[in-house]
Amino acid sequence: MRPFRYALKDQTPVYVFVSVLFLMGVVFGALMVNALTFEQQEDLSRYLGNFFISVNEGGADFHPVAFWDVAILHLKWLGLIWLLGLSVIGLPGILILDFLKGVLIGFTVGCLVGQFTWKGLLFALVSVAPHNLLVIPVILIGSVAAIGFSLNIIRSRVLMSRSGSAAKPFITYTGLTLALGAVMIAASSFETWVTPVMMGWVTPIM
Repeated sequence: MRPFRYALKDQTPVYVFVSVLFLMGVVFGALMVNALTFEQQEDLSRYLGNFFISVNEGGADFHPVAFWDVAILHLKWLGLIWLLGLSVIGLPGILILDFLKGVLIGFTVGCLVGQFTWKGLLFALVSVAPHNLLVIPVILIGSVAAIGFSLNIIRSRVLMSRSGSAAKPFITYTGLTLALGAVMIAASSFETWVTPVMMGWVTPIM
């Protein structure tokens, strides 16, 4: 259990840094909504309005996303973080991915709130928030583990401050990533089969 205690306790400063970077992305994404032109806002409002009508009426234009499409998307994101963690030069890429994830969520919620005020916030709470309560911690934990693994490579190989095999850290890092992947699959299941039902509850008031 030592590796997990190390990841969750001893790397607290890294967790704080990555979390702040993610939150900065959320704020930046929300502010991007205000940068849209009037025409873009009109197009966005029209698209969202048609989407809500389609969801509410179960129209042909509404196609719930397939489970494996959602799962593969989330697993690709986690897998990319894992790959970047294997190389020292991948550290900036991990931070960029965390920031971009925040931007995507912030922009989505910002669009909904900007167009539909409290109704948009309510819709975001049932469509965006639930599965992201799992997805976001997985990405942050995976990012910290990737950063820690990269820093371990720097200390042990580049700075030659440690000796010994890199196999054990690699196995620990990969095992943690696989466990996080299982959580991603659970989040994908919720997003595929539960989130559309919750969206159907809220869309009549939109």
